[in-house]
Amino acid sequence: MSEFEAYRSLFVAESRENHENLVKYLLVIEKGSDPEAIGEIFRSIHTLKGASASMGFSALEHLCHTMEDVFQLIRNGTATMNPDLGNLLLSCSDMIEEMLDDIEAGGDSSSVNPEENIALLKDWLSLHQAGGAVVKPVAEPAVKKPEKKEAAAPFLEPPSAIPGDSRPVFDVRITIANECLMKDVRALLAVNNLESLGTIITSAPTKEQLDEGTCDGSVLVRIASDAGEEALKTAALGSEIAAVTIVPAGTPMAPATADPPAASGDSGKPAAPAKAAPPAGADKAREIKNLRVDIHQLDHIMNLVEDLVINRGRLKQIADEHKIKEMDEAIGMVERSVSDLQNLMMNIRMIPLNHIFNRLPRVVRDTAQYDGKEVEFIMEGGETELDRSVMDGLNDPLLHLIRNAVNHGIESPDAREKAGKNRKGLVRLSAHRDRDNVIIELTDDGGGINVETVKAKAVEKGMITKDAAAALSTDEAIDLLFQPGFSTADKITDISGRGVGLDVVKRAIESLKGTVRVETNPGKGTTFELLLPPTMAIVDVMIVRISGKRIAIPIKSIIEIANYQKDSTHRIGRNETILLRDEVIQVSRLDDMFGNSDDCPVLVVVQYQKRKCSVPVDVVEGQQEVVVKPISGFIGNIRGISGLTILGDGDVVPVLDVNTMM
Repeated sequence: MSEFEAYRSLFVAESRENHENLVKYLLVIEKGSDPEAIGEIFRSIHTLKGASASMGFSALEHLCHTMEDVFQLIRNGTATMNPDLGNLLLSCSDMIEEMLDDIEAGGDSSSVNPEENIALLKDWLSLHQAGGAVVKPVAEPAVKKPEKKEAAAPFLEPPSAIPGDSRPVFDVRITIANECLMKDVRALLAVNNLESLGTIITSAPTKEQLDEGTCDGSVLVRIASDAGEEALKTAALGSEIAAVTIVPAGTPMAPATADPPAASGDSGKPAAPAKAAPPAGADKAREIKNLRVDIHQLDHIMNLVEDLVINRGRLKQIADEHKIKEMDEAIGMVERSVSDLQNLMMNIRMIPLNHIFNRLPRVVRDTAQYDGKEVEFIMEGGETELDRSVMDGLNDPLLHLIRNAVNHGIESPDAREKAGKNRKGLVRLSAHRDRDNVIIELTDDGGGINVETVKAKAVEKGMITKDAAAALSTDEAIDLLFQPGFSTADKITDISGRGVGLDVVKRAIESLKGTVRVETNPGKGTTFELLLPPTMAIVDVMIVRISGKRIAIPIKSIIEIANYQKDSTHRIGRNETILLRDEVIQVSRLDDMFGNSDDCPVLVVVQYQKRKCSVPVDVVEGQQEVVVKPISGFIGNIRGISGLTILGDGDVVPVLDVNTMM
């Protein structure tokens, strides 16, 4: 990989973070002036512009530069946000995302033409410049670059301190190595490292000039900091830095030398004690902890860990059979190491839900604007973590539910006002961990689900008869919403009415081994609850036998194991039931899959949501941790089976999916 390509991947990763930050705070300032949000926006777009210029992506730089001019007027208070400007800026942000996609694919952003949006931004700017507003970012006073590196005064009349700040002030000169290809980028990194240890009073070139690509190989910085000279020097040093000189503010500097970074005391003073260095060391440790790793590499490592888990069970079985003491001890150590590796790998694969949540405010905003509704969107619990395998399948279901809540749930402002509600509707998305599961709730304060309307639509579409609809309970009627092709919308729009939505949600969540539950209160709102496993790869199961065939039942679904006698069975309609601890429980036989279970002496009681049922089995072999491999890629989905696992003796065993079985 060439050096430019290495910079490209880093540029894309960091630019996507800045783009996400830009969209997030654009939605904030649309609701009203927020100086902190405007500052974050300005920082993000300015960083995007500077990085694009450094990499030579001129189309992206031009768009960011024009957007920066607009935000400068907003930051100065010369102009304010309005819906039209918000739409234009969000359209520009979408274009930035397209450009980043092009760059990631190996392009240079030129395949996306932003000229139309740039022209619209310039038209807006020309209208607001009439009042004499300063459009360009406020730059620091022009600074003459020193012709000689040994110049005694590094700045042109700089402030020597910050009023009210008692911290020591230092002058720092950073000399970039001649072989460095991107001196401006390297200098900017060094200046940013210094800024993490104090407050930069002034610099030459300024950070803005460095962003524009102005650097002759040397940077002069005046900084107020109590970290000490040695810590400042450590922060500024790094690869492609030839030398760093630090003196108290106002002290003449010695000529720059090409001494190696390890040289001591540029000012002629003894090096400060080593205890002054930890702040910079801590920053470097944080950088290492945040290495970006290709997700395909993590998937490959996870597959290897799963193989280790399978073979761990095999080794343990061999050790139990041969009763070799030394082997037992070695297997015990291997088992602990594999368990630790497995837990570590699972934690690495865990991703905060914010990766999905952060995209949803834009969806709410666009859907509400399309429908002419006013909606306040609140997100909570975005720090809750899920395994990447679960997260991948969650994006579409949440997108459907969010659109459904705004489009179907929230009423129009006039209708809400007539009902005595606030004109602005509320949609709340929250996530939290409950024992071994993650629960995501989406609640709206809209009109709720009209059960009679649902029944009428089902009859109209020929899904059920009128008599059957009249006999449905509220929960059974709500279940109709999850049928393919069902929609209560009166007309087809870009948002809804095509009968594709909640059925997709249910299938997607069930494929993740999760469940969907709905609660509604007519006139007050609806709550959709998604119950999800934190991971799908490695689970605890109980191994049982039916007609001599093994089956694995997830431990989290098992309530209890009891003795079973066939003569204690009763029939209610077509179903077999048993009275267990004063509770009537259905008996679900798995004869179709595993053969006759009439003489099974053991009953395994399982639960899905609030419903229980029992499965007769021959024998319970015991509990163990297994790797679940999906089978959908080979033979499609099988109702009642979530996947396969390989036990220590090489036996391939199906894993029961209690959710779909019931």
